[in-house]
Amino acid sequence: MRRLLITGAAGFIGSNFVYYWRNRHQSDEIIALDDLTYAGNKANLLTLINGGSIQFVKGSICNFDLVRDLVIENSINTIVHFAAESHVDRSIESPDQFIQTNVIGTHTLLKVARAAWLGEDGQKEHLFHHVSTDEVFGSLNDFDDAFTEQTSYAPNSPYAASKAASDHLVRAYHKTYGLNVTSSNCSNNYGPFQFPEKLIPLCLLNVLIGKPLPIYGDGRQTRDWLYVEDHCRAIELIIDEGQYGDSYNVGGNNELANIDVIKSLCEILNQKFSSNPELQKQYPNSPCSNNRPAESLINFVEDRLGHDRRYAIDARKISKELEFVPIESFGTGLNKTVDWYINNRDWWMAILDGTYRNKNLV
Repeated sequence: MRRLLITGAAGFIGSNFVYYWRNRHQSDEIIALDDLTYAGNKANLLTLINGGSIQFVKGSICNFDLVRDLVIENSINTIVHFAAESHVDRSIESPDQFIQTNVIGTHTLLKVARAAWLGEDGQKEHLFHHVSTDEVFGSLNDFDDAFTEQTSYAPNSPYAASKAASDHLVRAYHKTYGLNVTSSNCSNNYGPFQFPEKLIPLCLLNVLIGKPLPIYGDGRQTRDWLYVEDHCRAIELIIDEGQYGDSYNVGGNNELANIDVIKSLCEILNQKFSSNPELQKQYPNSPCSNNRPAESLINFVEDRLGHDRRYAIDARKISKELEFVPIESFGTGLNKTVDWYINNRDWWMAILDGTYRNKNLV
């Protein structure tokens, strides 16, 4: 039986993983740790918390004593580490918090894992799985080969640099101390519970409420897109079957320019509004309710500093060794994402209103 400590558990990917793991491994024990910063939302996990199927702890991964006590007192044998500051724009404006959380926080977890698992009375069977990003590899030109696990690191933003540093620390704790670790570097995720500063939920909600869709530069920045549940399934495979000390690139086989992502999103919303008059009543400020297409809101804005042009994942290793293949195409995943946000208006309205941190949730 696994006893998991999941960090960043109330964030976007973390909360999806908690639900995924609970559904798939009902006898395992789960402690969900999150400091509930701006993108951590306890409401994401309330169904599981109120049902008593997980234990939620509010706290920082930088708090050594807290993390040590959680690991030792609960005989944790698996740490799945999602907690991270992840928004590039925020890292450009305020890099300090990215160093604190992504570098110092990861090192704190590794120190706890070493102390708890590698001593005489430690957990012989243990695993520290570290979740990272393809942004550590830098930027590709249009005709460059995709990132492999052997691609040299070349981070271009404070966010990417902080994640690169954390990747190296995880590797070092395996090589130096013998800690059982695995790592994954994933492409852009999308799906339920994503904080609405990211491209897809930002533009989706802006269409619903009738605000402009801000597109950096010419919109031809290219990313590989992966539906979040497929990412969760890949992590499960790595935890169960991955080789200690190895890293795995996880991609969705959906390399698309940002402008094409938004045009696909607009097309889905146009279709949903035209086929469902109730949406026009619910969202009267949307252009889709006023005989205008959603794409009429597209607004090209000045590009951000150091904006990487292209990321692309070569995921042949995880496909060959662990037989991972994404289930969702970009079209099916995007449809599911749009439906989730439409059907969970209270969730995102509470975030837009700034009310989800009330005393009943924190």
